[in-house]
Amino acid sequence: MLSTMQEELQRARLQLGKLDPAPYYSSYAVYDQENTIVIGGQGSLVNSTRVRQRMANVSMRVGSTALDNTHEESRTSGINYGLLPYSNDRDALAHVLWQLTYEEYRKAAKAYLNVKTENAVRTEAEDTSPDFSQQESQNHIAGSAPGFQLDQKAWEERVRRYSGYFSKFPEVYSSMVILLAQKTQVSFVASDGSRVVTPESVVRLMIQAETRADDGMELMRVETFQAAAPERLPGEAEISAKIQKMAGDLKALRAAPLATPFDGPALLSGRASAVFFHEVLGHRLEGHRQRGDEEGQTFTKKVNEQVLPQFLSVMDDPTQRTLNGMDLSGWYQYDDEGMPAQRVEVIKDGVLKNFLMSRMPIRGFEKSNGHGRSQPGLMPTGRQGNLIITSSQTVKDSELRQKLIDEIKKQGKPYGLYFEDIEGGFTLTTRALPQAFQILPVMVWRVYPDGRPDELVRGVDIVGTPLAALTRIQLTGEKIDVFNGICGAESGSVPVAAAAPAMLFSEMEVQKRAHSHARPPILPPPGFETLSTNPAVHSEGAK
Repeated sequence: MLSTMQEELQRARLQLGKLDPAPYYSSYAVYDQENTIVIGGQGSLVNSTRVRQRMANVSMRVGSTALDNTHEESRTSGINYGLLPYSNDRDALAHVLWQLTYEEYRKAAKAYLNVKTENAVRTEAEDTSPDFSQQESQNHIAGSAPGFQLDQKAWEERVRRYSGYFSKFPEVYSSMVILLAQKTQVSFVASDGSRVVTPESVVRLMIQAETRADDGMELMRVETFQAAAPERLPGEAEISAKIQKMAGDLKALRAAPLATPFDGPALLSGRASAVFFHEVLGHRLEGHRQRGDEEGQTFTKKVNEQVLPQFLSVMDDPTQRTLNGMDLSGWYQYDDEGMPAQRVEVIKDGVLKNFLMSRMPIRGFEKSNGHGRSQPGLMPTGRQGNLIITSSQTVKDSELRQKLIDEIKKQGKPYGLYFEDIEGGFTLTTRALPQAFQILPVMVWRVYPDGRPDELVRGVDIVGTPLAALTRIQLTGEKIDVFNGICGAESGSVPVAAAAPAMLFSEMEVQKRAHSHARPPILPPPGFETLSTNPAVHSEGAK
């Protein structure tokens, strides 16, 4: 595979180099994948599939590093994508690469002519950095794909059994257990002489359960376990306990009162804080968001300025494989532009120091630091890997609740909020829209200062703007928790991790969440026919 890629790339470089305009840089990336997917529901198998495929990216830059076909809105012209034969037939492989290459050249050359015309009639951009960074070529051949073996039949039985645990909970209307095991070998060659071959592996177990409250609100609980090999996933006892808690959470959420808009003290668990930082801060530290007329550039001109409380530091380290015994989803050796992964200290003692860079330069940051990431078929951009937040102003985690209560009393608020878990969120970074974020919590509790028990509420979204929200962190706990997930952005979906301690905020704003008004099922689930079908008493927790 590698020699065929090199030969075809060299042939294209020599022949296309005679044309006008000529490419000044091109690369091939081949993703050789073996995927196993096992899906179970209600104690039965829904699907079990093993698929092997090869995908090829052909990337090309026409013009010069200063101005090429990928400039500004034309960035998508830099790549072409297609399926490759997964047999090692040199002629078949070369033929597909040849076809993809010529298609990409036609697209890139046309885009470059348009870029030159557009650039001639527009005012000068705020950031006149080149479109591509000159970097040393890389040579890293890691060998064959990772060798973990997945016993598909055994996992079919295990997934079927796990999914059956939900059948005893009538309040869970739908549920699913999904195992995804993926082994990938990435082969990368470039016209600058780079050759990089890296193996990757991931096994992800996802458990999802849903219900509906009497007012129509959809309620969901999701748990994801991720590891580099199947044997590193949790055992059955832990999975069983987690499913039981998920079902209990959904039952409690159905009976929980609706939240009301609120602004006041809040405590985020470590897992919730990790998601919060990924959405609110991490995306705004990605390099490509610091240039272009469309970007809000929240932190572009704040280098060497304080952007967080002094006791907080942030790094992104895709070279770190584990943290506190947990595999980190954002680990990789080389990024999708063939650059070695690097540990980047983004914020030190609250002061902004760096950005997460691909090979798209920005003013003051001319080189990649190994964060050019994408899914196959899309152009890489600066993306997060393992975002890790540390603190020098901590208290014991057991003391955080009392600190929250003290802050509630100090502000004279009727209650504060404790965010136990968050399912995700999104943030807006373009100028055409408000520079805001929306975080989607799952388990949220009202904490009362007068000693009343905490009260679970539902229908809560955290909202705000980053520059204000990030300055309201007062202190943190000691233990760092990890959130593994998949992040979607312009360059597609990539695996990421975020890690943070629990955090106390002096102020957090929440709003009511929009929801459906479809009524819950009129009939009880099969096997639970003795349950009342009267909607007024259908919610077992409504007392």
